[in-house]
Amino acid sequence: MVWGVWIQAVNREKQQTSFALQKERIESVTHVPGVYADAVHPTIAATATALPPHTITRDDVKYYMGRVFNISERRLEAMMSIVDNAQVHKRHAIFPIDYTIEPRALSKTNNEYIEHAVKLGREAAEKCLERAGLKPEEIDLIVTVSCTGFMIPSLDAHLIHLMGFRPNVRRMPFTELGCAAGAMALGRAADYLKAQPGGNVLIISVELPSLTFQRKDISQANLISSILFGDGAAAAIVRGNPAPGPKILISETYTFPDSLFAMGFDLRDSGFHIILDKEVPEMIGGKIRGLVEGFLERNGRKREEIKGWILHPGGARLLGNVETELGLCKCDTQPSWDILGNVGNLSSATILFILQEWLEKRPLKTGEYALAAAFGPGFSAEFLLLQWA
Repeated sequence: MVWGVWIQAVNREKQQTSFALQKERIESVTHVPGVYADAVHPTIAATATALPPHTITRDDVKYYMGRVFNISERRLEAMMSIVDNAQVHKRHAIFPIDYTIEPRALSKTNNEYIEHAVKLGREAAEKCLERAGLKPEEIDLIVTVSCTGFMIPSLDAHLIHLMGFRPNVRRMPFTELGCAAGAMALGRAADYLKAQPGGNVLIISVELPSLTFQRKDISQANLISSILFGDGAAAAIVRGNPAPGPKILISETYTFPDSLFAMGFDLRDSGFHIILDKEVPEMIGGKIRGLVEGFLERNGRKREEIKGWILHPGGARLLGNVETELGLCKCDTQPSWDILGNVGNLSSATILFILQEWLEKRPLKTGEYALAAAFGPGFSAEFLLLQWA
């Protein structure tokens, strides 16, 4: 009896402690003047992007699709309609389209990936450092993000030798997280800086999906990916010390139950073959409202307080579903549409491209809140609560 009473008392104490910690966390993001200690909430101090020289237009896709893929006339007509409705007007690629569509061995395309990932990643990183007014030796952690190729040593190791980072700079390569990885990298950078106040984190995302093009794969997923995805790189610097820019208040990951089938890559002798379930837009649309409201409620904010919606579009159908479920209009998410239209889906780099659009063209007022969200294999969603400073 005494033992049972003691167990009940311990459980009550644990529950009270849990509630207290949750309350403390919520109160820590309540908008009270001076409540945001700069050392506690890291700031996105700079962003930069880099694009390869070659372009693929919507007209190019229409011209080549029937010539490249061995599909029926009826299916080709259906694909032309999808091209028209995809809202992707132009994308970039590291090679001209005539070379991009030619079959090549995985060893060949992966060597091309390594060469161009280093080149584009360095370009984005150098731009970002310059914008932040930092030197490579001032960076404490490098987070490199990519899912469209494979390299060991990883991208960060190559850049350490090329750009003059400190020998003791910390390294965190992110792979296999797909389109969600850019947002996840921001969240993990903030986590690091909360543990190591005053530091500087450089995030570099490079994606080269044109190298995963599969001419002989006539699955709907591969045909859709040939319409959506483009090559590019983006970088961001997150600082622990006070700096102008959006503060990362908190981040959260949600992994959908029984969702391994939804998105990913199947690695075969011919290279990377995309997995993209047709129900992904509906799967996200069916849960996004509850996920967003729950995330905001747990962190002391309401839907009406969010003035910026920094959303990874995936594709036009997915972004449209998210808008509908969240009660948004296209004007609320225009930067997401602009990036989708002008450079396509850049996988993990997309959210950083969109973030830069907000920073340069639609900056919020000091104290206003934004929500960033991206989705990727797992199937997972990553959310970040930001506040402009």
